[in-house]
Amino acid sequence: MALSISHQIGALSGTPIRDSAASEPSVSSDSMAVVSATATWKSPSTPLRCRIQNQGIEAEGPSPPLSPCCSSPPPEEWWKRQVGRPDLSVACQAFETAIAEQEVGKQEREHGSLKSKENGKGGIPVFVMLPLDSVTQNHGMNRKRAMNASLQALKSAGVEGIMLDVWWGLVERDEPGNYNWGGYTELFEMARKHGLKVQAVMSFHQCGGNVGDSCTIPLPKWVLEETEKDPDLAYTDQWRRRNYECVSLGCDELPVLKGRSPAQCYSDFMRAFRDNFKDLLGETIVEIQVGMGPAGELRYPSYPELNGTWKFPGIGAFQCYDKYMLSSLKAAAEEAGKSEWGHGGPSDAGHYNNWPEDAPFFKRDGGWSSPYGEFFLSWYSQMLLDHGELILTAAETIFDGSGAKLSGKVAGIHWHYGTRSHAPELTAGYYNTRFRDGYLPIARLFARHGVVFNFTCIEMKDYEQPQDAQCSPERLVHQVVLATREAKVPLAGENALPRYDEGALNQILNASSLEGSEEAMCAFTYLRMSPDLFRHENWRLFVAFVRKMGQGKEAARSWEQLHGDTESFVHATQPLVQEAATALMHG
Repeated sequence: MALSISHQIGALSGTPIRDSAASEPSVSSDSMAVVSATATWKSPSTPLRCRIQNQGIEAEGPSPPLSPCCSSPPPEEWWKRQVGRPDLSVACQAFETAIAEQEVGKQEREHGSLKSKENGKGGIPVFVMLPLDSVTQNHGMNRKRAMNASLQALKSAGVEGIMLDVWWGLVERDEPGNYNWGGYTELFEMARKHGLKVQAVMSFHQCGGNVGDSCTIPLPKWVLEETEKDPDLAYTDQWRRRNYECVSLGCDELPVLKGRSPAQCYSDFMRAFRDNFKDLLGETIVEIQVGMGPAGELRYPSYPELNGTWKFPGIGAFQCYDKYMLSSLKAAAEEAGKSEWGHGGPSDAGHYNNWPEDAPFFKRDGGWSSPYGEFFLSWYSQMLLDHGELILTAAETIFDGSGAKLSGKVAGIHWHYGTRSHAPELTAGYYNTRFRDGYLPIARLFARHGVVFNFTCIEMKDYEQPQDAQCSPERLVHQVVLATREAKVPLAGENALPRYDEGALNQILNASSLEGSEEAMCAFTYLRMSPDLFRHENWRLFVAFVRKMGQGKEAARSWEQLHGDTESFVHATQPLVQEAATALMHG
């Protein structure tokens, strides 16, 4: 029996969900539909002319560019780790803290760290992301007993709540307008029972194909059926490669999904969620994070890991070659008086795994800084902002008065940040260069709708990253902090990769307190609940981290003091721990 319980706890890292999506459809030859777009750039006096040559074949107009050879292979993703399976002592460790907190630490929890944020001491509430596959394809809760025990442990540590992906591909999987909230109802109720708050993510993207994805959950079947009929509903790169992580924003307002537009589908989903969980909104479900792209982030799917398409620290690729995006580009070019610029993106922007110096467009004084580059990048980034405006306007209306706040997530693209062009940010839709702030427009967008700006890579330090890739997560975070201050929008954080070490946790503490500012981050969400989190030393560090976050800027106790308190606390309640473990094994 002990083995089966150990297996339950160990499985928290997630198990694959079979992808029922059809095979990749062929490229559509349909004519381009014209979509009106407002040009955001004024025409320069001198047009940019270029000649495209592809493996000896010259052509007029757009064609795939030659892929420059990379001067050196990108460094390996050193940060990836194997997730192990804990033994029974790991399970016991999680529960001993839970029981002990109930018996011994109740007063501290009620009057200590969790209350500090309410009495002006600047405490920062910590949420923890649940496994991506917490709800099954059969609309049930995955690993129910292990989930219940884990939530008890998180609550005992002083965690404020949990973050959970509410997958469009599960809830509205089979047919339009038919929503099955099974599994989510049970999970939300379990969180409520344990006194945990919930950040619910409206996940309108596919799970699978991005960093940390441990399972595959495709878009709804009926959406994929429409994509088979019209492949241009999917984001498309210059080599006509389709990306099925989410529906292209180029068709946001067109009735392409069985009579509804994608924007209508997202709105109907959020409205159904509000109506189904109205009794929990504002009390248990305190935040709605609005998904606006791959991985739930407001960006283009420019660096997909699926099938090895992209590897860190490649520059990625522009995603603007479906017929709807091309129609918008054509309209913008004609309005700017440069119709020759409306045939596609830059032909010399390299390949997914190139570095900036390998792609003429992204070199130090490359095409990104030319009149054509300014036109294209303005259009490309404005399309992303318009997408965010459309979805957030709907979300604001739907959840107004519900008591739940809104948030939006922005990716922490820190590689090649030290270059002039910031190529990976540009392909993702963030028009951020040495001479232009790409995050202030996003912060202002969020401010207009009362949306919390959620940003990643808070745990990273510059010196930990590959120096030849000119990574700088710390400078990027600083830039985002300044943008959110200027826009007067609340800032929340996440760690981009699983980290359990004291150095990463200290970095989060330092970044979250926003030195020099009167305001700290409004919340931090920790990635993610897993067997590794419940390992003996990791768990002790995490408990100390949560308590220090609760103390905020007035934190006085050192890590050593907190460790000592935790050790004494566990030792004193060992009999209760053994009793709990036995009950779990035979329960």
